[in-house]
Amino acid sequence: MDSLTTTYVTRAEIWLGITILLYFLMNGAQIFETFVFVPKWASSPPDSLKLLSDGKGISLKVFWIIFHSLHEAAFILAIIFCWKIDPVRNWLLILFVVHASLRIWTLSFFAPNIIHFQKIAELPGFSEDLTQKISLWQTLNYVRVAIFVAVSLGFIPLLIKIFNLR
Repeated sequence: MDSLTTTYVTRAEIWLGITILLYFLMNGAQIFETFVFVPKWASSPPDSLKLLSDGKGISLKVFWIIFHSLHEAAFILAIIFCWKIDPVRNWLLILFVVHASLRIWTLSFFAPNIIHFQKIAELPGFSEDLTQKISLWQTLNYVRVAIFVAVSLGFIPLLIKIFNLR
């Protein structure tokens, strides 16, 4: 780490700072959605699921696609610009693996179920297991959001470590 220049450290600080900022903004949106929006659409299915219907309710798909894309680009740039700082790089890689695992879980479980719930809102009828599926989705979402928050908190000691290099 003796070969680190001030410019290199500054770039590492900037990209890690941007990543942290985006992660905390994302966490704020996730927390709002989890504690305000999800209870609304989960409250009395199938009628409450109409809140999820594109064109009739609130579609957050575009918001999340853009937000995650920006965040993940910044995260990768933070890894690139912190690459020469061994302990920071190693922890960023660990955090990225956890983050990527959460994204895979999101894309394989949460997103398909939301799409399913949206379709149910447009169809007549109600199945008893729908309530159980929504309850499971909601419970697992609490776990997912908590892990996302934990990952974002994991960035803070890394930024402090970079600040201490000056």
